[in-house]
Amino acid sequence: MAEELKKEAEKQPEKKKNSFFKGVKAEFKKIIWPTKETVAKETGAVIFFGVVLGVLIAIIDAIVKAGLQLVI
Repeated sequence: MAEELKKEAEKQPEKKKNSFFKGVKAEFKKIIWPTKETVAKETGAVIFFGVVLGVLIAIIDAIVKAGLQLVI
């Protein structure tokens, strides 16, 4: 009886490992990957808005700097 329980306990980690990887595989099958065109458009949009935001911050910084120069 004790030997059977010991053997069963040894098998459990392997079962958990197998079920984990089966679950991961099943979840990966559910993923809808974007097309190259979608990735390119979204990357372009991120770069564009990053540049626009950088320019706006630079303009605001210059205005604040000029305003402080007048006050000081």
